[in-house]
Amino acid sequence: MKIEQLCWDIAQGWQSKSPENKLSANLVLVFGERTVLKAENSLQYLKEMYPNAIVLGCSTAGEICNTQVIDGTIVATAIEFEHTQIKGNYLRVEESENSFVVGSKLAQTFDTEGLVHLFLLSDGLCVNGSDLISGLRSQLPESVTITGGLAGDGSRFQETLVIWNEIVEKELVAAIGVYGDRIKIGYGSLGGWTTFGAKRMVTKSKGNVLYELDGVSALELYKKYLGEYASGLPATGLLFPLSLYNETGDRAVVRTILAVDEVEQNLTFAGDVPEGSVVQLMQANFDRLVDGAIAAAENSLINISGSPDLAILISCVGRKLVLKQRIEEEVEGVQEMLGQTTILTGFYSYGEIAPETFGDRSELHNQTMTITTFQER
Repeated sequence: MKIEQLCWDIAQGWQSKSPENKLSANLVLVFGERTVLKAENSLQYLKEMYPNAIVLGCSTAGEICNTQVIDGTIVATAIEFEHTQIKGNYLRVEESENSFVVGSKLAQTFDTEGLVHLFLLSDGLCVNGSDLISGLRSQLPESVTITGGLAGDGSRFQETLVIWNEIVEKELVAAIGVYGDRIKIGYGSLGGWTTFGAKRMVTKSKGNVLYELDGVSALELYKKYLGEYASGLPATGLLFPLSLYNETGDRAVVRTILAVDEVEQNLTFAGDVPEGSVVQLMQANFDRLVDGAIAAAENSLINISGSPDLAILISCVGRKLVLKQRIEEEVEGVQEMLGQTTILTGFYSYGEIAPETFGDRSELHNQTMTITTFQER
């Protein structure tokens, strides 16, 4: 596997961040700030540089270029797989179509013979991430793992974009399939948030829209807990996600707010919040967030021998808002765990996709650092 990394900024244009490898890349991953992606004709340059490559990417809430976390840029990572085949496809998300159907349709476009992994990027605002992944899983063999994330838009929550070759648009879902027996893929996903307050039951919800907790308005309750932060919803809701427990109460996934409806008095989350489930509010612990990222990196090495060639880091915008100027600590911790030869790329997202632990099924997470590692031999 050969890798070249480039970064675009308004002052210098495209600059290479790694030695010139003269790649015949078959995949270019692109992560960039939404307004920059819309304003700049940057993808034309990449298609000229790598004419035979699939270009896959999305808008972000921050870009990762090795151990740097940057904003207002575009980071492109060109990859030449030497023994691995990459195939891909995209779908538009129709307004009347539910996310399960979108995931099912997209999965059906992939030949499953030799397919070992699917890496997915989705619009971050118009899909139910839980249903999207369920739809994908319904059509794929259990042996095929799925990782990826939901596109971001800083803390604005206005519009998110997905990139598929020359297309840069909202309301898209795109994925690449990885084929071959000489590619090793690892993954890890951990948070580091701390629960607080009482556990509460979801007494009224519909999919990813939450109306009531313990029979009272969920929005009213959220505002009570947020106090002075309530006026900044939905962005400030990123600081106080929900821990959603499973039926036995011994395991949980995190759900974070995407939208607030003051008229209907409801909260929209990135994934399902089923009626009858038990939830608990969460808050940040600086050291635990960084430790969670390092542990996710360690878990991503379970299927890897030595240092991986490439790691795609997808971390939540909520973590970025909490860690602020300490944000690079989680990325530096990942680099130290994976090794200095591993190229890091990725972005800050509205949702992360991965199995929680090795061997589990893929699902939607929020407020985690999710890492996908690749090693070709």
